[in-house]
Amino acid sequence: MAAITAAMVKELRERTGLGMMECKKALVEADGSVDAAIEELRKSSGLKAAKKAGRTAAEGVSLIRVSDDNTVAYILEVNSETDFVARDDNFMNFANELLDVAFNNSVTDVESLMAGELESKREALVQKIGENITVRRIIRVEGPVLGGYVHSNNKIASVVALSAGDAETARDIAMHVAAVNPRVGKPEDMPEEELEKEKAIIKAQPDMEGKPAEIVEKMMGGRIKKFLAENSLVEQPFVKNPDQTVGQLIKSTGGDLVSFVRLEVGEGIEKEEVDFAAEVAAAAGTSKA
Repeated sequence: MAAITAAMVKELRERTGLGMMECKKALVEADGSVDAAIEELRKSSGLKAAKKAGRTAAEGVSLIRVSDDNTVAYILEVNSETDFVARDDNFMNFANELLDVAFNNSVTDVESLMAGELESKREALVQKIGENITVRRIIRVEGPVLGGYVHSNNKIASVVALSAGDAETARDIAMHVAAVNPRVGKPEDMPEEELEKEKAIIKAQPDMEGKPAEIVEKMMGGRIKKFLAENSLVEQPFVKNPDQTVGQLIKSTGGDLVSFVRLEVGEGIEKEEVDFAAEVAAAAGTSKA
């Protein structure tokens, strides 16, 4: 059995980024060979990733890349189990590498993106960090003029496409989209089922009870108009100038709204309620359960 020196452990740590005890154990099992230890760690990283694959990853980051000519944009969501890991440099470097590959190779689906080397890197990162990491969504947006905005905590990303105008205006509107979260671009885009649901809510309100049908319809019309204005991007007061609607801003630059995309990390994922104190107690063997 070869002696495991501090220098060997240091080299393995520098080459893998793993903890000291894990590196020492790997070197013991590899009889002091750093290269053999790395090979075995790469094999075990896949096993570790598989074991963690069922754990909910609802934190993470959303990132944007816009082409130099402002006509193509990519939005990417990468998830982790905790916000702490989402702020880790290793996690962020991996997410940015994913975005680079997707953008540079026009990849628009997760399965194609994660085929090959990037999946190995994901597994290695799971091994290193100890959390499940998933790549959830890639969205490509095209248009005559695009602008993108990422909120400072990397949780919300948005892209706006205009028919004309300038990228700075599109970016300002993307910031508005991130902040206000409109349901649709224009009133006519509101799905019929959403309108019917809102009408049912309005009809059930106490002040509608006992009124003649024509009065109910008139009140309904006014409230539906208000609902559409509040939830349609072009009708909303612009966050940087509430005296002007977003639609008015767009028209002032000679363009029209083409589309928008807003992505919020973890939306639609059912999060598990985790009692970390109980987990720590159980791991330490002090749980009373």
